[in-house]
Amino acid sequence: MGGGKSARAACDGWVCFEDEAGFTRRPPRGRTWGRRGITPVVKVSGSRSGRVSVAGLIAVRPGSRTRLSHRIRRHTGRKGERRSLSERDYIGLIDGIHHLVKAPIVLVWDRLNTHVSYALRDLIGARDWLTVFILPAYAPDLNPVEWLWAHVKRSLANLSSVAVDPLEALVRNRLKRLQYRPDILDGFLTGTGLSLDLPPPSP
Repeated sequence: MGGGKSARAACDGWVCFEDEAGFTRRPPRGRTWGRRGITPVVKVSGSRSGRVSVAGLIAVRPGSRTRLSHRIRRHTGRKGERRSLSERDYIGLIDGIHHLVKAPIVLVWDRLNTHVSYALRDLIGARDWLTVFILPAYAPDLNPVEWLWAHVKRSLANLSSVAVDPLEALVRNRLKRLQYRPDILDGFLTGTGLSLDLPPPSP
């Protein structure tokens, strides 16, 4: 993608991993302590209307502080409302991180329909500083943003039912905290088993 641009031209830039997740009013399950024989119970609403969609991007470069950027869309469930992030949302996220790091970007993400749409291909092709690689199918373990979502959802486990607006605020709060914790972001990359260190020169 990106008009045949070479990754070699981006060697002095940042490698960015992107993925998306959805959060609903029904919280993920979690573990907790409780008295023997008494199972803790968290009551939640049966309503499933409304959700929060988030695109997250982790940007890494050897010798630089790892960065986290994100874009959030709230869906209220109204008729005719888009239920997912659009091409403009994704390109806005990418433009935002490029404006922040002011360097070429190598973007790595999956084959989501929106990622490979003709509209997004055109937007990517118009940016000579952007090179895109597609992850192999069924390889979420290679994307550190998957570890990010697991971390955020674990922090929201067993949360009592809230409206969509407070849920969005909670997600924003969790992500904002992580923006100031590059050590944790580095841990997500370590969890994938990937390394960005250049191999030593051959003798």
